Parts: sequence; structure tokens; C-alpha cells
Amino acid sequence: MADDAELRGTTTLDGFRVLWVGIRREPRIFTVATLGAVLFGVLTVADAWVLGWSTEHVLIPAFETGEIGTDLLVWVVALFMAVAILRAVGIVARRLGGGVMYYRMQSHTRRGVTRQYLSLPMEWHQRHPTGQLLSNAYSDVEAAWAPIMPLPMALGTIVMMVIAVVQMFVADVVMALVGLLVFPAVVVANLLYQHYSSPLMTRAQGLRAEVSEIAHESFDGAMVVKTLGREVEETDRFRAKAEELRDVNIRAGRYRAVFDPALASLPSLGVLVVLAVGVSRVASGATEAGDVITVAYLLTIVSFPIRAIGWLLGEFPRSVVGYRRAKAVLDARGSMAYGDARLPDEGTGALLEVDDLHYSYDADTPLLQGVDFDVPPGRTVALVGPTASGKSTLTSLMTRLVDPDSGSIRIDGHDLKGLRKGELPGSVALVPQTAFLFDDTVRGNVTLGADVPDDEVWAALRTAQADGFVAALPEGLDTQLGERGTSLSGGQRQRLSLARALVRRPRLLILDDATSAVDPEVEARILASLREDREDDGSGASLVVVAYRKATISLADEVVHLDGGRIVARGTHAELLETSPAYAQLVNAYETDVDPAGDPA
Repeated sequence: MADDAELRGTTTLDGFRVLWVGIRREPRIFTVATLGAVLFGVLTVADAWVLGWSTEHVLIPAFETGEIGTDLLVWVVALFMAVAILRAVGIVARRLGGGVMYYRMQSHTRRGVTRQYLSLPMEWHQRHPTGQLLSNAYSDVEAAWAPIMPLPMALGTIVMMVIAVVQMFVADVVMALVGLLVFPAVVVANLLYQHYSSPLMTRAQGLRAEVSEIAHESFDGAMVVKTLGREVEETDRFRAKAEELRDVNIRAGRYRAVFDPALASLPSLGVLVVLAVGVSRVASGATEAGDVITVAYLLTIVSFPIRAIGWLLGEFPRSVVGYRRAKAVLDARGSMAYGDARLPDEGTGALLEVDDLHYSYDADTPLLQGVDFDVPPGRTVALVGPTASGKSTLTSLMTRLVDPDSGSIRIDGHDLKGLRKGELPGSVALVPQTAFLFDDTVRGNVTLGADVPDDEVWAALRTAQADGFVAALPEGLDTQLGERGTSLSGGQRQRLSLARALVRRPRLLILDDATSAVDPEVEARILASLREDREDDGSGASLVVVAYRKATISLADEVVHLDGGRIVARGTHAELLETSPAYAQLVNAYETDVDPAGDPA
């Protein structure tokens, strides 16, 4: 309840602060739009003056004399036409400027949010559901800048209202005071609306993220949902949250349904009172009929600014909530620090040193404890261990997707924390078990936009044993793969993912069970090709592989056996088979594979 009270008290002020951010960002467009709105407002009031003047000098004399001068009629028509044309120019400038500001601010904020997503560390992403991130980048940004489109109109109508009020007092002070009694009622109506709608808007924005999250999970897990017959349960889960969002929006809509008619009716009631007072004043000779028409018309004009301001304030609750949610992403700061150290661009394989490494997901769940090993330049080390022994987490630490709790990881003597930002990907490449492909061509998925000649792309594909099926695709490297590469098999996606890493010629290549989806014969050819390339190339890139199959493990110069987050044995594959019963039992538990030469193991 305290949070709701605080939100209600600050929504209007915070709404103006959000608008000020947009004004500072786009001052020129805002100025053009506001000048257009002011021009519209001034000429709308001028309409009232022309109407009053025409009534007093043309219409009433025409009734009295029974005729109207042609020249005077032409001037009246010309005045109305000039006012109408200039007012149309103001409308175009106001609407165009407001629209440009609205879409530019959306684009600017979305780009900022997306850049943050790419720069923040993985541990931040692990704490935030994907659906929430999608909502931050789309619906929250859209809601944040919704008031900026009607802002120039509201400012222009304020000018219009000030001029109209002054003109009302010039025409007749008593009728002006009577007409302006509607303003306190309008202020009260706005305050009541903010009081009741702000908490609902806050809840609605949160529910939009939750609905998006459920939908994203269902779409991503479509195969699981379909194969396990969970369609009804998923539909019910989505329906429950969608209906909750619907109910909150309906409640907010009910307040809006009361608020908008109240704003529209208050000025009309004021016009009726002004006409009643005006008739009596004309009858007593205290004022002229033209002044009554002018004041009544001006009061109808004042009703438009009141509605415009109401539209602006009515968007504030959603705007403030959306901006806060998007700003939380923009203000997020990862815990990763960077230094100034650089790694060689080319040369022999990298020296990898892992020293007394500790890591845990939380204080009660240690995952890696005192891990020590090294990978000399050009050598291959296999990480072997049962499920949940920390192998994949170790690959994330070696590529600095996350930082260790204690200990260090060094490449060529440099602690990863001391490297410049963006330095590590130039020397280290990770091929994960789950290959992700973009909705792009084969070439685009391998190069990821880098300027790589096609012959180097084909060389990487050959090493990854992917050149054969790529050549058989309808357009070869230019074949569009579709979202997540769904047109390919799991093994084909893994091989393209491997080619993506190889084409960058990393000095340290980390394979996290990256060939698990290919059959043993293809895996054997991949491993043999990797070994031949390393021998022929002369650069001797270092290689770390998370392995299960004997064919993969046999590539390694040394095997590191992990269990329970600790290194329990080290040595060659043959040595560990002889000296470590746990290791022998583990690797022999997998089905018989083929060796790198292609012969049955």
C-alpha cells in the first residue's frame, strides 16, 4: 500500500520528467511541432474573434437592414479561409513533429536496451526471464513514450487556452469568471483518475511481461509441449495470465470511461451556464450579443485544451511504469571489470592456466572447488566427468561468460579480468553443445557479418565435415536456413556452429560436447580433420574438449577427470583407464564408438 501511495503521488511529476528526457533528445523536432501547435491554437482562438466580429458587424446589421455589403462579405470569407489554411499548416506541423518524436524516441530507447542486453554479462541474463526482456524492449518502450506524441498538441492548446481566457475577460469579466468555474472540477477529475489508475497501470505492465514470458516458453518448447501432450495445460497457463491482464485492463478502462466523459461534459455545462448568464446580461444592457457568442465559443475552445491535457495526463501512469522498467535495463551494470591487456592477434596456440578455481551459483551450492590444470600451446585437453560435475560451467568461465568466485584463469599469462573488453573473442572460440543458428544464409551464419572470403568459409566447412551437405543445398552458401536453422538436422547445425568458430582461426578452441548430435563416423572424420589442420597449419591452436565418447577423448594429449566439481584424476586416456577405475567405468558406460581413423574402436 505504501508503494501505491508513493506511485500515485509522483506519477504526474515523473511523467513530466520522462517527457523532458524526450525534449532534450529531440529539441529541434519538438520546437517545430510545438510552434505548429501554437499556430493552431492561436488561429483557433482567432476563429472566435472572427465569429464575434462577423456577428456584430455583418450578421446583426444584415438582419436590421435586410441587406449585406458584397465587399464586407468577401472580407469575412477571406478571413475565415486564411485562418483555416494557417490552422491546417499548424495541424500538419504538430502531428508530423509529434509522430517523428514518438517513433525516434522508441527507436533510440530500443537500441539502447538491446545494446545493454548484448553488453551485460550472462549472470545478469540468468536472473531475468526472456519474456521480461522482450517486454522491456517492446511494450515498455512503447508505453514510455506514448505521451510524447500528444505533448506538442497539449502545449499548443495551453497557449490557446491562455489567449482564449484573456479574450473572454476582455469580452465580459462576469461571464469569463462563470465559465472558468469548470477548471477546479477538471483538476479534481484528473487527480482522482491518477489516484485510481496508476496502480492498475503498474500491474498491467508487469502482467504484459509475464504473458510474454509464458508465450515465449511455450513457443520455444513447442516440441516438448506437442510430444508430451501438454497443449491443454500450456493453454490454461497462458489463459490464466492473459485473463488476469484482461481484468486489470478492464478495471483501468472503467476509470478511463468515467474520466473522459467527465472532461468532455464539464466545459459543455460551463457553456450552458454562460449562455444563461449572458442572455440575462444582454437583456439588462450590461453586454452585447456578440460578446456572449464570443465567450460561449471561447469556452467551447477551452474544452479542447482540457481534453488534450487529459489525454496527456491519462497516458502518464503507463508511461512512467514503462520508462522505469526500460530504464532499469539501461541503468543495469554488470559486475565484470576489464583491464587494458591485449593478446596476440596471431601466432601459436594460447597457453591456458586454470589456478585454484572456485565457483558456485549460490552460497549453499558450490559447483567448482579448487580446480587446477593447464593447456600448453598447441596441446589438447579433454574434460571428462559425469553429469553436473561442472564441465560446461568451466567452459563458461574459460570464455568469461561468468567470473569465478575465487582463483584465476589466465591466457598467455594474462588474467581474463585484466583483458580489454572485447579482447577475448579474438583469441578464444567456444562451440556449445546446443548450436544456435540465425534466420540467415549459411554464409551469414558462419561469418556472422565478418569479411571472410568464401574459400576460407569452405575450408572451415570442410574441417567441420559440413561442406558436403552445404554444397547440396539449393543455393549453397546463399541458402536461407530459417529461424534457428530448423531446416537442418541437429548434427548439421552443430557442424555449422563448429565451422563458425574455425573460420575465426582462434588460438584456443573450446568444444563443449560440440559433436554429440553427429553420428560416430562423422565425428571421427571431424576429429581427424581437426588434428590434420592443427598439424598442417603450424599454428598449433590449443584445444579444450568436453567429451563423452572415446573417439573424442582419444584426440586429447591429456584428460582431466572431473567429479563433484573437483579434479579427481589427470593423465592420458590410456593411463587413466589403467589407474582410475571410476574413469574407466565412466567412459566404458557409453556405447562403442569409432576412433578418429574411422575404424571400430
